[in-house]
Amino acid sequence: MIKPKASLIISTYSNDKYLRLVLDSVSKQTDLRFEVIVSEDAEHPHIKKLVEKASLPVPIMHITQPDAGWQKNKALNRAIEASNTDYFVFIDEDCLLHPKFMEYHLKLANDDHILAGKRIKLDPQTSEMVLANQLGLQDLNSYIFHNFFKIKKRGALFVEEGLYIDPQGFFGFIPSIRSMHQLKGCNMSFSRKAAYAINGFDEDYVRPAIGEDIDLTWRFQGVGFKLKSLRNLAVQYHLYHKENWRNQDENVAMMRAKQQEGLYVCRNGLNKTL
Repeated sequence: MIKPKASLIISTYSNDKYLRLVLDSVSKQTDLRFEVIVSEDAEHPHIKKLVEKASLPVPIMHITQPDAGWQKNKALNRAIEASNTDYFVFIDEDCLLHPKFMEYHLKLANDDHILAGKRIKLDPQTSEMVLANQLGLQDLNSYIFHNFFKIKKRGALFVEEGLYIDPQGFFGFIPSIRSMHQLKGCNMSFSRKAAYAINGFDEDYVRPAIGEDIDLTWRFQGVGFKLKSLRNLAVQYHLYHKENWRNQDENVAMMRAKQQEGLYVCRNGLNKTL
């Protein structure tokens, strides 16, 4: 087995139906120099069973913790601590990976940059086709290209992010001119050096969003790291589901208070300095 160069950290809670497909997409990666860490913010028997039975061409481990409400940042910090590598790629349980996803995260990995990608949010019909094995992972890129406006009309969002563009092809210049100004927690990667430079994920955030990506952006930039775009290279397909967003006012207020204090290095992260 190839010695891993990175840890692919998959955040999950309970959706084994989607996670099974995500793990299948992991097994089809063109570059297999990574380990998988399933970072579960709970302790569900069905997730444990799925991970134990998973047959992957790369090492896999399962990190759990008691279900005490939204504690994703804590779970992610524990995954970093448990990793056997010095580079981390982060995705979610509902995001399928293009076969070259890990290839580009590994190829462009740099201690001084934070790699940032996006994802297409598939419409309900396309998601159902994938779930029913009527549309295979290897056909998604072509399907999105040939049905761009149709799936957009059906409710797909950020459709342009679902197209892989070969850097050596006719349109290869496009990824190089597309930038990123904000991290997406489901498609980002950085080194151990970068993680410890800001003390990891801030565990003060106990509600979804903000703390798992937007908060990281300003803190990384505040200590000197720059974002590098992986748009149309490390492509990701977000399976449709109803959003379960809560009001973000409390998270935003917390982040603004931390920004005013200049807390680029959080107190409640990998190391506890409260």
